[in-house]
Amino acid sequence: MTLLSADTWQGRIYDGSWRLGAGTTDVLAPATGHRLVTAGLAGAEDIGPIVRTASEAQRAWAAAPPAERAEVLLRAASLWDEHGDEIRSWLIQETGATRRKAVYEVRGAVEECREAAALPTLPNGELLPTDRALLSMARRVPVGVVAVITPFNAPLKLAIRSVAPALALGNAVVLKPDPRTPVSGGVVLARIFELAGLPSGVLSVVPGDARAGAALVSDPRVQAVSFTGSTAAGRIIGEQAGGRFLHQHLELGGNSALMVLADTDLERAVGAALHGTFFSQGQVCMASGRHLVHASLYDDFVELLTRRASALSVGDPAREDVALGPLIDERQRDKVHAIVTDSVTAGARLTTGGRYDGLFYAPTVLAEAGPGTPCYDNEVFGPVASVTSFDSEEKAVELACGSSYGLSLGILTRDVGRGLRLAERIPTGCAHINDQPVNDAANAPMGGMRDSGTPTRFGGPAANIDAYTTTRWITARTEIPVYEL
Repeated sequence: MTLLSADTWQGRIYDGSWRLGAGTTDVLAPATGHRLVTAGLAGAEDIGPIVRTASEAQRAWAAAPPAERAEVLLRAASLWDEHGDEIRSWLIQETGATRRKAVYEVRGAVEECREAAALPTLPNGELLPTDRALLSMARRVPVGVVAVITPFNAPLKLAIRSVAPALALGNAVVLKPDPRTPVSGGVVLARIFELAGLPSGVLSVVPGDARAGAALVSDPRVQAVSFTGSTAAGRIIGEQAGGRFLHQHLELGGNSALMVLADTDLERAVGAALHGTFFSQGQVCMASGRHLVHASLYDDFVELLTRRASALSVGDPAREDVALGPLIDERQRDKVHAIVTDSVTAGARLTTGGRYDGLFYAPTVLAEAGPGTPCYDNEVFGPVASVTSFDSEEKAVELACGSSYGLSLGILTRDVGRGLRLAERIPTGCAHINDQPVNDAANAPMGGMRDSGTPTRFGGPAANIDAYTTTRWITARTEIPVYEL
């Protein structure tokens, strides 16, 4: 039996065992439109019983020896490698990922589980100084049940980065993947952790719509929510979670700037721009939405970017090795195309692309696309590069700061010190000197500022401990003191 043999889970949701939920959905390959499998869907009515099961299972899991929890994470890391070919195949078919993107996601799952395996044995508190005759301690304890809600664009990577550390720190997790990618964003995690020996009920997988998500966030036994997705959806979840005083970890939209200074190597700058814009068809929250190029390089940059973008191969990644696969669905394609056509109407110059065949959208470059142009002002979430020029450092900073988002930033320059000084002036959660904005690492804090999310972070021991534990103050005396009123 393969890891993802459909007779195990087809048409079912997961709460430690595979069972029927409120409904089912056909999982379609965006490249062909063909049905891959039928997956189970959870309705709002399924959420309460599943969270109750998770809450009951969590207590025993939190009490398990730290080494036992670490071992489950280490076995999971090995299983991602062992079943990598099958998982990559599902990512390619279900999400339209290129081979390179699928390799990145599976490798990311391995790294996240290995990093998380170190968390159970880290110090979980500290002794506090006191003038009284007592032992005073601050102790980190699991929050309890964590709701993880994830999008379609990197379904495995964006799920495992929350699931792995939350489990390692003694929590139970109820994972709601996007119903368009329930297998590579949900089923695969359930199967891996089943084989890794995670106790039943500690991880649940409930693909579903916004009503299922709302039921999950509002359940009184859920004490933390980890959400990756659009800023609009994040606001709704944030308001709902805030009313219940939940731990909130929201990574939302982005419209990242790639700043190209006058002293930059042009060939390498364009290579970085191509990756930052067109990786995963631009369906990346960190994507280089805005290319800010010094006026002395602008014409050459646009010409070379146009030439190299137009040469990128587009096709079905399951059939051939291509640079870009399909967008996820017609709704996303139509949104991207509307932004492109509206940008041309607003004065942007289309130098290549701006067309599609089915869900395959051609790599697109829009020059003279500065503030006031839809492709510059908005997160496109598609393979579109908007390019505008600047003639001074002050103007570059003004342009880079001229967005409500603050997720990631790339600055290309031969003067690293200058790049670091510029980065200090631009509010983003991540900044990369001599690299493009699409970067992450399992041991690094990841998140945004402003409309790109909450101040909490994904990744790294400190961020994960803050995200998935809470602090208790505990004191102990050798005898009861004598009190006088």
